[in-house]
Amino acid sequence: MTDLVAVWEVALSDGVHKIEFEHGTTSGKRVVYVDGKEEIRREWMFKLVGKETFTVGATKTKAAINIDAVSGFAYEYTLEINGKSLKQYIENRLKTTNTWILNLGGTDYRIVLEKDTMDVWCNGEKMETAGEFVEDGTETHFTVADHSCYIKAVSSGKRKEGIIHTLIVDNREIPEAVE
Repeated sequence: MTDLVAVWEVALSDGVHKIEFEHGTTSGKRVVYVDGKEEIRREWMFKLVGKETFTVGATKTKAAINIDAVSGFAYEYTLEINGKSLKQYIENRLKTTNTWILNLGGTDYRIVLEKDTMDVWCNGEKMETAGEFVEDGTETHFTVADHSCYIKAVSSGKRKEGIIHTLIVDNREIPEAVE
């Protein structure tokens, strides 16, 4: 990887993915790697600017790398996820997901709640869940490594804050992670 020009880390529901981009400005070569695996390889591209599109992760999330000339032989590389700039994607994701990282029996787990679908992911696997209405909201139950887990959804009482989601594992509240 001698022509490596950009590396990004993207947090999706199924995990954090590393995207690497090689751009040979003399040979016109373009190579995209996702999690170390080659996804695209183009040799001898005479047009040095443009766009490379590919997918990332188990959910086949759409991604694109834009290659723009800045000045002379200088180039700028920007990553888009689902048609949004990486910055916009991350800001939107903060509003639409909750993420918790915990250790159970010496193993690390990354649990993600997709608020729009109420899907729960754990270490890249979509979990089997059971929803239940309770007195002050809802609970979404699932199991991780023989540990009883649920995500409690309760109204904050404030319109701007909306619904508060809390992960409970073995009757202990787990603090939310910031990705």
